Amino acid sequence: MTASQASKLAQLRELSVVVADTGDYDAIKRLKPVDCTTNPTLVKKALDLPVYAELIERELAWGRQQADAASDQVINEVADRLTVGVGAKLAALVPGRVSTEVDADLAHDTAATIAKAHKFIDMYAERGVAKDKILIKVAATWEGIEAARQLQQDGIDCNLTLIFNRTQALACSEAGVFLISPFVGRILDWYVANGQKPASIDEDPGVVFVRGVYAEFKKRGSKTVVMGASFRSTEQIEALAGCDRLTISPELLEKLDADHGELPRKLSPGAADGAAVTPIDGARFAADLAADKMATEKLASGIDVFAKDLQALRETIRSKLA
Repeated sequence: MTASQASKLAQLRELSVVVADTGDYDAIKRLKPVDCTTNPTLVKKALDLPVYAELIERELAWGRQQADAASDQVINEVADRLTVGVGAKLAALVPGRVSTEVDADLAHDTAATIAKAHKFIDMYAERGVAKDKILIKVAATWEGIEAARQLQQDGIDCNLTLIFNRTQALACSEAGVFLISPFVGRILDWYVANGQKPASIDEDPGVVFVRGVYAEFKKRGSKTVVMGASFRSTEQIEALAGCDRLTISPELLEKLDADHGELPRKLSPGAADGAAVTPIDGARFAADLAADKMATEKLASGIDVFAKDLQALRETIRSKLA
């Protein structure tokens, strides 16, 4: 079979590691991504899926057995147990990693983020899932990056999410994080909402941003993986073919699988130049983010959305325990 006969998804797999941006068990089983993710939104959806029914009833039964079953502490613990339980099932499906999100309401608390990450790793270990199957997902605030710096030193690999700004990305690289997730679609959303619709895919500000970060990381010889995320179209994905990893929704994976046109490589790693760089500290990070209205707004709103999703999961658990 020639490249032109293969689906674009098959061609993309030859250029980038394909990750499923979903916790949908059946979709992952069907589309066979290398990695996948779980978060409160996906765990909440899992509450209605038959494949997770036994797991969900077991963890809810644990919650009901606690003396203070209606307390926030028990509800939060059930949320953690469901998150890791869903992640453990997904870990058995994929050859690579499952990204597991630390509570968004801890995004500005370094010590609490570190503690929750270690707790998740221990919970996975109790379920027979080794830490090299897990990526701890942390919002790329300065406090989150500092937490990830320590976690990486502890041997826990991290996925820094909600990346909208070059300084954010470089700070993550300097902290030695395993992977970053720059949000292509959300960057485009902001510019379109502010009356700046790009004339072509090569001018798409999300695509331009990821291409720039990828090039800078390769120039620096950075080992941090660049994983494009939050796509609005297959055109955005195709424009980043060759990026280290791409995390894609099942809907867009299906579209790529149905398209048998040619998919050329767009990103290629060049040689590192070894040039000296000035390390990013907290003051520069804050100043650079404050000067970037798009990044400031999207980081704050992204954390807010993640936190609301987590709260919705907790409220669903509360109602089911009652």
